[in-house]
Amino acid sequence: METPGSQTSLHRANLERVVRAVRMAGSLTQAEIARSTGLSAATVSNIVRELKDGGTVEVTPTSAGGRRARSVSLSGDAGIVIGVDFGHTHLRVAVGNLAHQVLAEESEPLDVDASSAEGFDRAEVLVKRLIEATGIGPDKIIGVGLGVPGPIDVESGTLGSTSILPGWTGINPSEELSGRLGVPVYVDNDANLGALGELVWGSGRGVKDLAYIKVASGVGAGLVIDGTIYRGPGGTAGEIGHITLDESGPVCRCGNRGCLETFTAARYVLPLLQPSHGPGLTMERVVQLAREGDPGCRRVIGDVGRHIGSGVANLCNLLNPSRVVLGGSLAEAGELVLGPIRDSVSRYAIPSAARQLSVLPGALGGRAEVLGALALVLSEMGDSTLLESTLPAATPAFT
Repeated sequence: METPGSQTSLHRANLERVVRAVRMAGSLTQAEIARSTGLSAATVSNIVRELKDGGTVEVTPTSAGGRRARSVSLSGDAGIVIGVDFGHTHLRVAVGNLAHQVLAEESEPLDVDASSAEGFDRAEVLVKRLIEATGIGPDKIIGVGLGVPGPIDVESGTLGSTSILPGWTGINPSEELSGRLGVPVYVDNDANLGALGELVWGSGRGVKDLAYIKVASGVGAGLVIDGTIYRGPGGTAGEIGHITLDESGPVCRCGNRGCLETFTAARYVLPLLQPSHGPGLTMERVVQLAREGDPGCRRVIGDVGRHIGSGVANLCNLLNPSRVVLGGSLAEAGELVLGPIRDSVSRYAIPSAARQLSVLPGALGGRAEVLGALALVLSEMGDSTLLESTLPAATPAFT
C-alpha cells in the first residue's frame, strides 16, 4: 500500500499531474508541462519518458520560439470520448480521442422539444454508427458528454425547467443515455458546453475567465472562472437571459416581465420583421440579410447587440471576466452585433472592468457545444484510471 507523503505516493501524484495537464490541453511541450505543473524540467523529462514507454503518451518533434522541442499528447489509442449535443432543432454527435483529435462527426435535423424518447433513439443510432465508422471497438469508450438546451438540476440530474423542454419532463438525460450505451455519461447545458468548447478549441484559448453567450430560442451564458465552469449550487448559474431590462416589458416564459430574452431571443425578435419581410424568417437569414445591407435587419441586429451588451455589462460588474465570446448564429453578424455589445458595455460597466474585457465571436460556430461535450468528458475522467489501465508495469505501487 502507498503511504501518504512517501516517494511512491509523490511519484504517482506527479504522474497524474502531467497526464492531467496534457489531457486538458491536448498537447504541450515539455517546457509547457513544467510551467503548468510546477515540476522541474528534469522531473517532467523522466515522467514523460515513463509515460511514453508505458504507451500513455506520444511524443513528436516540434518547435517552440524557433527552437526544437518535443510535443507531448495522450496516445491516440488510449481511448475515445463521445460528444452528443441536443439543440432545439438538431442533433450533433462527435467522436474524439484523448489527443483532442475529432475522428468522426455528424449532424442531423431533430425536433428535440417533441419527444425525449425519439431524441435518445436517434442519438443511440448515430453514436453507434459513428463508432463503427471509426473502426474503434466500443470497449475503448471512456465516456460520453451530453448537452441539452436547458439547466440541469445538480442534485437530481433532471432538467430544471420543463417550460424549455416540455417533452422531457421527469427525464434524467445522463441515466437515459448511459443505460442505452453502457458507459458513463456526463451532462450539462448547452451554454456551459459552448464555453468549454471555445475554452479548449476556440476563441477562449489562453484565458481562465470568460463568459460564453449563446442566443438562440433562449439566451444563456456559460461562465468560466479560473479555468473551470461555474454552475452554482443548483446548476442555474449563467441564466443571463432572465436579467430584467424593463419591468413593464413583455411577459417572459419564466413568468417575469422584460427579461433580456424577450428582447433578444429569436422567438421575440423575428416577429418584428414579419410585416416587412414576411413569415418564415430565421435568425440565420436575418443575419445574412443584415450582412448584405438590409436596413431593417441591420437595425434589429444592432438593437439585439445593445441589449446583450447590457447583460454583459452586469456580468462585468459582478464577475469581471477577461473575455466574452458570442456563440450561435448571431455571431456570424460580426461587428454588426459585436460593436453594439461593446458600446453598451462601455456605457454600463465599471470602466476598469470594461477596459479589461475583449468581446469576440465564437470560432467554432455550431460545433462549439458538441466539442464542449468532448471536453466535458476529458475534464471529468480520472487520471488514475487512465494510468492504471495503461501503465501497470511502469507503476507497480498501483497494485
